Formats: sequence, C-alpha cells, structure tokens
Amino acid sequence: AATARAARRSAAARGLRAASTSASPRLEALRAQLAQEQQDAVARSAAGVAAGPDAPLEAPAAGGGGGLRNRKKLPKPRWLKVNATSGESLANYQRLRETVKGLGLATVCEEARCPNIGECWGGGKDGTATATIMIMGDTCTRACRFCAIKTSRAPPPLDPEEPRKVAQAVTEWGLDYVVLTSVDRDELADQGANHFADTVRFLKKYSKEKNAAAGRDSKKPILVECLTPDFRGERDLIRIVAESGLDVFAHNVETVERLTPGVRDRRAGYRQTMGVLQFAKEAVPSLVTKTSVMLGLGEAEEEVVQTMRDCRDAGVDVITFGQYLRPTKGHLAVKEYITPEKFAEYEAYAREMGFKYVASGPLVRSSYKAGELFLHNMLRSEGNAATPVSQPLQSQSSV
Repeated sequence: AATARAARRSAAARGLRAASTSASPRLEALRAQLAQEQQDAVARSAAGVAAGPDAPLEAPAAGGGGGLRNRKKLPKPRWLKVNATSGESLANYQRLRETVKGLGLATVCEEARCPNIGECWGGGKDGTATATIMIMGDTCTRACRFCAIKTSRAPPPLDPEEPRKVAQAVTEWGLDYVVLTSVDRDELADQGANHFADTVRFLKKYSKEKNAAAGRDSKKPILVECLTPDFRGERDLIRIVAESGLDVFAHNVETVERLTPGVRDRRAGYRQTMGVLQFAKEAVPSLVTKTSVMLGLGEAEEEVVQTMRDCRDAGVDVITFGQYLRPTKGHLAVKEYITPEKFAEYEAYAREMGFKYVASGPLVRSSYKAGELFLHNMLRSEGNAATPVSQPLQSQSSV
C-alpha cells in the first residue's frame, strides 16, 4: 500500500511539473505582453502631455474600436509648403553649400533647417543670393523655449580667426547681402560685441577691395545686417556693433509682451529689447533698425498691434512677421496656424503705422530673402526715403 501511494505521488508530481513546463511559455508570453502594453500606455500618455495642442491626433482603430492605434498626424496647412529648387538657383545653392563646408562655417539656414534655404541661397528670380552666417560658435548661454540651438553655461572659446574667415567666404561667394547672427555669449566680458564689429569691418574691407580689383563701383560694397543678442541692454556694447559700419541693426522681440516670460530666456526681456533697438538708432540715427515677431504662440490680435506701436515708439524701421514652427516636441507647441489673410492684415496695420518696410507671411523669417527685401526697395534707393513698402510674401514659397 505504501509503495502504491508513493508511486501515485510520484506520478502526480511528474504531471504537475509537465503541466507547469507546458504552461510556462504561455504564461511568460502573457506577462510580457501585459508589461509591454503598460509601457506603451505610459509612453503614449507622456508623449501627449509633452506634445501639447499641436500633437498628432489619435484616430479610432478600424472596426469601431476606441484604441490608441493608427495615429493620424494633423497635416500642416498647404501654405506652409515650399517649391523645390532647380536650374540656376540649384547651382548657386550647391556652390554656396560647398563653400560653407570648405571653410568650416556655420549658417542658421542649415542649423535651423530653414524651409527657404533653396530660395535664399539660390538667388531667387532677381539673382540676389543671401545667406545668414552664425558666428561665435553653435552653443548659446541662454535657453529660449522656441529655439533649437544647444546651450551651455561655458561654451567653447571664440575663434579669433573667424571674422576674417567669414569675410573671405562671403567675398568668394559674391553675395550682395549677408546677415550675421550669433548665439548669446553672456560669459564673455564684452558678450561678443567686438567679435561682431570685427566681422563687419572685414566684410566691408574685403568687399570693397574685390570690387575695386574687378573695376566695379567700390562705393557700393556688400550690405551687412547684424541680427544681434541683447548684450543685456548694456549701451557701450550696443554702440560697438552699431558703429561698426553695418547697414541694418536687427534684434528680435520674438513675441508679444505677455508671452515673453514663457517664450524667451529669463534674461531676455520685452522692454530690454525695445531699449536695445531704441539706443542703436540713437547711437547711429542713419542706421536701419529691424525686428521680427513669431506668430502662432497664443497671442491676441490687439497684442500684436501693441507690439507694433512699441516698436515704432522705439524708432524701429523694419518689421517682419512669420509663423512659429516647433523644432522638436521638447519645444513650445504651436497654438495656431495663422492664415495668409491674417498676415496680410498685420502687414496693412504696420504700413499704416509708418514702418519703412514690412514683410509678413507664413514662411517669412527674420532674414528671409533679406537681399531682395532691402536691396531693391530701400538701402539702394536714392536718399533712403522712408516710404512704406511691402511685398505679398504669402504668395512666395507656397503652393
């Protein structure tokens, strides 16, 4: 009897082990599937919070289910699409790109993946090629919530040869108009003001020498626009750049006053920006001053109009409006895609206020087609008359 009981217990144990062994793969698979579904749910929830109101929409699953599959991305409006570069413009674009690479220079056009790079580098219909060179490195000491430039409290030191190299590159290109911009360098004693000024002086010098050697009118060297940091509002530093020989002093207000604290770095203030623009004009009254505003961040129409008034009170000559586009999901969300019609309304407001030049359209950027905008309409005009002019930019670069 004892032997029989032992035999039955042994058989039962073998059966349990066999059942456990056969069930184990199924159990493990179910556990793994459940764990994966939980991780996916958490990830989707986190992505939805981070992405904000312009995140891709979640479409219901086929068959009427309410699952989170088949994600459908909300498309951008048709007016934000651009035409491909071709023909002579493509050849110009490729030539500029190779020069940039060869000299180890950085351009905002490439760093920010600007949608207008083909048009600006290619020269457009009038053959006026423009480029925006970023000097003083690619690392900023500030962290604005709309900007994709990397940040650090202690960026690499400046390249003392950069002003000369930039001038050499631009002279080789034969550009008519160049925009210099930079990261903020708060860690430097002069915040990079002298570096900016040296670059402008080299550009003017080399351009004049090249024109003279070619028998061209040396009185019309390259036009230089400087899109500057705020230099923390320090007037001595603003003056260094304003008196360097540049043609356009640009500093962007970026957004309306109410939204500034949440959009820009805490060290960049709305009133500080107005002060920078006003003092640049006071330092050199003949200087053209310029600013730019991003739209689509949640601003109200009356706030945009008030920003225009504040800019005119600061003596700003030129203003541009463009659509804010989110660089990554870690940046501020787009609250609204502004229509070309609304951009036209803002353009009309600005012209009525007496701005010398207004550029307003979804694809307009601070230095978008800068050469064509200024070269033919203001800086080369006789007497630099303060005649309000504009261009229907919403019809350019759109399909």
